Amino acid sequence: MATDKTTEEKTDNKTAMTYAQAGVDIDAGNALVDRIKPAAKRTNRPGVMAGLGGFGALFDLKAAGYVDPVLVAATDGVGTKLRIAIDTGVVDTIGIDLVAMCVNDLVCQGAEPLFFLDYFATGKLDVESAATIVEGIAKGCSRSGCALIGGETAEMPGMYEAGDFDLAGFAVGAMERGSDLPRGVTAGDVLLGLASDGVHSNGYSLVRRIVERSGLGWDAPSPFGGGTLGRALLAPTRLYVTQTLSAIRQGGVHALAHITGGGLTENLPRVLPDGLGARINLNSWPLAPVFGWLSREGGMEPGELLKTFNSGLGMVLAVDAARAEALKVHLEDLGETVFVIGDVAPGQGVSYSGTLG
Repeated sequence: MATDKTTEEKTDNKTAMTYAQAGVDIDAGNALVDRIKPAAKRTNRPGVMAGLGGFGALFDLKAAGYVDPVLVAATDGVGTKLRIAIDTGVVDTIGIDLVAMCVNDLVCQGAEPLFFLDYFATGKLDVESAATIVEGIAKGCSRSGCALIGGETAEMPGMYEAGDFDLAGFAVGAMERGSDLPRGVTAGDVLLGLASDGVHSNGYSLVRRIVERSGLGWDAPSPFGGGTLGRALLAPTRLYVTQTLSAIRQGGVHALAHITGGGLTENLPRVLPDGLGARINLNSWPLAPVFGWLSREGGMEPGELLKTFNSGLGMVLAVDAARAEALKVHLEDLGETVFVIGDVAPGQGVSYSGTLG
């Protein structure tokens, strides 16, 4: 039988290929795991049985102190705020945002966050940058009393442009059966608003358009505060976990609403029963300078501002009127800036009085 020399030559000329040549560096991934292990270890809490390194992470609810627990799960990302972090190279706080967007949702159910997992995806892994991001995640977990017990780092060449990355977070919490929120919201409940630390992590597609219209670069001096514009807009989402859980334990908290995308207008009705609405006095808290600047530069109407951004309030509690003052003082003692912003009344949705700002 004649030999196919052409095929033979092609086979001989093939060079051995490696995963690294395809753009995936396993050694870099291992180096990242080694780098972040100390940060993850600092988040350990009762209940953690096994963390980084295995095919899964183990958590013991009984060791965490629960008798008849109900699990609560939440997942979220940081949205296009990531674009500013990528473009500026300022990535030390974006991990806090990731944690906050998940755990602030969990507490609205009355749950204590127990553990957190992250997903980090990029085209080419930069160990130093990735470690800084994950260390920020660990910081957010530590401040929230939850453990960073696992995650996934995905290096996917061809899926992301150079320097780009994406983040997602997954939080699991628990509460004793029968303690879920919202519960017992009634007409006459007082609404307490907790101040935000800026824009938090929603509305950044509009923020970026407004900045583009302004003609300012990320390294320009911030027109509404100290430092650069980029750094000011990257102020991390405030974590409300330990403070609100403490308030719940004091008694009288009927509901919590995390003010994210949709603002006060869309998020408050989510925790109110049928037939009840929220009445809010816009004069009851000062509009933070960043929102004043965004409003002016973007020519935004007050209604648009209220349903796009948190407008200065990152969390709202509906509380028993007889407990409102005591809870306000308690939250202030824990470091929160608290405003009495209105009440719950018969109706639907959110009605506003006064003038924003």
